[in-house]
Amino acid sequence: MNELQPFGKLLILSGLILLIVGLLFTFWDKLPLIGKLPGDIVWKGKNFTFYFPIVTSILLSIIISLILYFFRK
Repeated sequence: MNELQPFGKLLILSGLILLIVGLLFTFWDKLPLIGKLPGDIVWKGKNFTFYFPIVTSILLSIIISLILYFFRK
């Protein structure tokens, strides 16, 4: 077994994750329901708006956990 094989797998996985994150940042406004799910907290004041996408964060965490689980197997 090549001693650099685990490092190569790590680089491929890191590249895929960076690609997915880059695509999400690029097309974030065009994705339906992302950041607009029921349970996301929005509080509008006079001079500012506070936005905390808690349900979106939980959903993304579950999706990322499933992807990483399948890569480990």
